[in-house]
Amino acid sequence: MYAIVEIAGHQFKVEKDQKVFVNRLATEEGKSVSFDNVLLLGDGDKITVGAPAIDGAQVSAKVLKHLKGDKVIVFKKKRRKGYRVKNGHRQSLSEIVIESIVASGAKKAAKTEKAEPKAKAEAKAAAPKTASKKATDKADDLKKIEGIGPKIASTLVEAGIATFAELAKTDADKISEIIADVRGNHVTDTWPAQAKLAAEGKWDELKKWQDELDGGKA
Repeated sequence: MYAIVEIAGHQFKVEKDQKVFVNRLATEEGKSVSFDNVLLLGDGDKITVGAPAIDGAQVSAKVLKHLKGDKVIVFKKKRRKGYRVKNGHRQSLSEIVIESIVASGAKKAAKTEKAEPKAKAEAKAAAPKTASKKATDKADDLKKIEGIGPKIASTLVEAGIATFAELAKTDADKISEIIADVRGNHVTDTWPAQAKLAAEGKWDELKKWQDELDGGKA
């Protein structure tokens, strides 16, 4: 039997005892986690397709270890200007092994056990219940940071980062973990420094720097 299941924002085709690398989960190493957003099940010639998910189906796995993926090199060059910049990024990952695939009978309560990217889960746990409303009331326009679009801005606000000052205090690697579910290759290295200038009201200095950036990459 195999299944197509959504894990941390990505879809995987998995079978029992298969090892899979996924975006980092909040679950500790050695502990089990279950995923109930099963989109398709295959058992021999029998195929079951969800609408969008299959009610009662569940994939259980164990977290083997947390690690970082291979470095991705982002190289930018401007011809005849002597401009050459190279940046690297390593995605935070979790290695899991599939323990079981259940076609039906999974408890509905299992939905509360869906794994989230680690940083996003930590931010939710640390934020007070009224954080979303307060964040909306005092939020800055994070889209003024080069490389941040509407989807990333809303994801950061949901994680409790709603102002330039809060973004400036957040490590670039942690920002990458928070926005791990947002499609695209986002280089966050310059975001805290940009946010610091915005928080201090140094707009002219920020604008001059942003003219040299491309999607937040130096």
